[in-house]
Amino acid sequence: MKTILASDARLSTIAFALSAGSFVASGATAQDAPIAGKVTLGVTVTEAQLVATGWRASKMINTDVYNEKNEKIGRVDDLIVAPDGSLSAAIIDVGGFLGMAAHRVAIPIQQFKQMAPKAILAGANKDAVKKLPEFEYAKG
Repeated sequence: MKTILASDARLSTIAFALSAGSFVASGATAQDAPIAGKVTLGVTVTEAQLVATGWRASKMINTDVYNEKNEKIGRVDDLIVAPDGSLSAAIIDVGGFLGMAAHRVAIPIQQFKQMAPKAILAGANKDAVKKLPEFEYAKG
Protein backbone atom coordinates (compact mmCIF):
# COMPACT_ATOMS: atom_id res chain seq x y z
CA MET A 1 0.00 0.00 0.00
CA LYS A 2 2.85 2.40 0.86
CA THR A 3 4.51 1.60 -2.45
CA ILE A 4 1.34 2.46 -4.38
CA LEU A 5 0.95 5.80 -2.57
CA ALA A 6 4.59 6.66 -3.18
CA SER A 7 4.19 5.80 -6.85
CA ASP A 8 1.09 8.00 -7.09
CA ALA A 9 2.97 10.87 -5.44
CA ARG A 10 5.90 10.48 -7.89
CA LEU A 11 3.51 10.36 -10.85
CA SER A 12 1.76 13.52 -9.64
CA THR A 13 5.11 15.26 -9.27
CA ILE A 14 6.20 14.18 -12.74
CA ALA A 15 2.87 15.26 -14.28
CA PHE A 16 3.11 18.65 -12.56
CA ALA A 17 6.72 19.11 -13.74
CA LEU A 18 5.77 18.21 -17.31
CA SER A 19 2.82 20.58 -17.34
CA ALA A 20 4.95 23.38 -15.87
CA GLY A 21 7.60 22.69 -18.49
CA SER A 22 5.08 22.93 -21.32
CA PHE A 23 3.71 26.15 -19.80
CA VAL A 24 7.22 27.69 -19.81
CA ALA A 25 8.02 26.25 -23.25
CA SER A 26 4.92 27.93 -24.69
CA GLY A 27 6.37 31.32 -23.78
CA ALA A 28 3.52 32.05 -21.40
CA THR A 29 4.19 33.61 -18.05
CA ALA A 30 2.30 33.45 -14.81
CA GLN A 31 0.88 36.87 -15.66
CA ASP A 32 -0.65 35.44 -18.87
CA ALA A 33 -2.44 32.64 -17.06
CA PRO A 34 -6.14 33.26 -16.37
CA ILE A 35 -6.92 33.87 -12.73
CA ALA A 36 -9.95 32.13 -11.31
CA GLY A 37 -12.74 34.62 -10.78
CA LYS A 38 -11.11 37.29 -12.97
CA VAL A 39 -12.45 36.25 -16.37
CA THR A 40 -15.52 38.23 -17.40
CA LEU A 41 -18.32 35.87 -18.32
CA GLY A 42 -21.73 36.83 -19.59
CA VAL A 43 -22.92 40.28 -20.50
CA THR A 44 -21.27 43.49 -19.35
CA VAL A 45 -23.34 46.46 -18.18
CA THR A 46 -22.94 48.19 -21.56
CA GLU A 47 -23.94 45.02 -23.42
CA ALA A 48 -26.91 44.52 -21.11
CA GLN A 49 -28.29 47.88 -22.20
CA LEU A 50 -28.00 46.80 -25.84
CA VAL A 51 -29.67 43.46 -25.13
CA ALA A 52 -32.48 45.16 -23.22
CA THR A 53 -33.39 47.24 -26.29
CA GLY A 54 -33.22 44.32 -28.72
CA TRP A 55 -35.71 41.62 -29.69
CA ARG A 56 -35.55 37.91 -28.90
CA ALA A 57 -35.27 35.74 -31.98
CA SER A 58 -37.70 33.25 -30.43
CA LYS A 59 -40.35 35.99 -30.40
CA MET A 60 -39.66 36.97 -34.01
CA ILE A 61 -39.95 33.46 -35.42
CA ASN A 62 -43.52 32.59 -36.44
CA THR A 63 -44.55 36.24 -36.55
CA ASP A 64 -46.53 37.42 -39.55
CA VAL A 65 -44.89 39.56 -42.22
CA TYR A 66 -46.85 42.46 -43.70
CA ASN A 67 -46.30 45.05 -46.39
CA GLU A 68 -46.75 48.79 -45.80
CA LYS A 69 -50.45 48.43 -46.77
CA ASN A 70 -50.89 46.03 -43.84
CA GLU A 71 -51.47 43.07 -46.20
CA LYS A 72 -50.14 39.77 -44.88
CA ILE A 73 -47.25 38.45 -46.99
CA GLY A 74 -46.25 35.38 -45.01
CA ARG A 75 -44.70 34.28 -41.74
CA VAL A 76 -41.12 34.28 -40.43
CA ASP A 77 -40.08 30.63 -40.46
CA ASP A 78 -36.43 31.07 -39.47
CA LEU A 79 -33.64 33.60 -39.08
CA ILE A 80 -30.14 33.22 -40.53
CA VAL A 81 -27.13 34.49 -38.60
CA ALA A 82 -23.98 35.36 -40.58
CA PRO A 83 -20.55 34.10 -39.45
CA ASP A 84 -19.82 37.56 -37.99
CA GLY A 85 -22.85 37.22 -35.70
CA SER A 86 -25.11 39.66 -37.53
CA LEU A 87 -28.62 38.79 -38.62
CA SER A 88 -28.42 38.32 -42.39
CA ALA A 89 -31.73 36.92 -43.67
CA ALA A 90 -35.23 35.98 -42.67
CA ILE A 91 -36.73 32.81 -44.11
CA ILE A 92 -40.33 33.64 -44.95
CA ASP A 93 -43.00 31.00 -45.50
CA VAL A 94 -45.38 32.40 -48.11
CA GLY A 95 -47.46 29.37 -48.89
CA GLY A 96 -49.06 26.29 -47.59
CA PHE A 97 -51.01 25.49 -44.51
CA LEU A 98 -49.55 23.94 -41.35
CA GLY A 99 -46.26 23.34 -43.12
CA MET A 100 -47.82 21.51 -46.09
CA ALA A 101 -46.89 22.82 -49.56
CA ALA A 102 -44.78 25.50 -47.92
CA HIS A 103 -42.82 27.89 -50.12
CA ARG A 104 -39.94 29.41 -48.18
CA VAL A 105 -37.89 32.30 -49.48
CA ALA A 106 -34.85 34.07 -48.05
CA ILE A 107 -35.21 37.81 -47.68
CA PRO A 108 -32.15 39.88 -46.65
CA ILE A 109 -32.81 41.70 -43.39
CA GLN A 110 -31.85 45.03 -45.05
CA GLN A 111 -34.95 44.77 -47.26
CA PHE A 112 -37.29 44.94 -44.27
CA LYS A 113 -38.54 48.35 -43.24
CA GLN A 114 -38.62 46.93 -39.71
CA MET A 115 -38.44 43.48 -38.13
CA ALA A 116 -39.98 44.11 -34.75
CA PRO A 117 -42.36 44.52 -33.13
CA LYS A 118 -44.06 43.93 -36.50
CA ALA A 119 -42.19 42.63 -39.56
CA ILE A 120 -42.80 44.99 -42.50
CA LEU A 121 -41.50 44.20 -45.97
CA ALA A 122 -42.21 47.42 -47.87
CA GLY A 123 -43.14 47.17 -51.53
CA ALA A 124 -43.89 43.45 -51.36
CA ASN A 125 -47.00 41.51 -52.16
CA LYS A 126 -47.73 37.84 -51.61
CA ASP A 127 -47.80 36.92 -55.31
CA ALA A 128 -44.43 38.55 -56.02
CA VAL A 129 -42.79 36.89 -53.03
CA LYS A 130 -44.23 33.48 -54.04
CA LYS A 131 -42.46 33.85 -57.41
CA LEU A 132 -39.05 34.16 -55.74
CA PRO A 133 -36.82 31.06 -55.86
CA GLU A 134 -37.51 28.65 -53.04
CA PHE A 135 -34.96 28.63 -50.23
CA GLU A 136 -33.38 25.30 -49.33
CA TYR A 137 -31.18 24.68 -46.33
CA ALA A 138 -27.65 23.43 -47.01
CA LYS A 139 -27.32 19.68 -46.62
CA GLY A 140 -24.99 18.43 -43.93
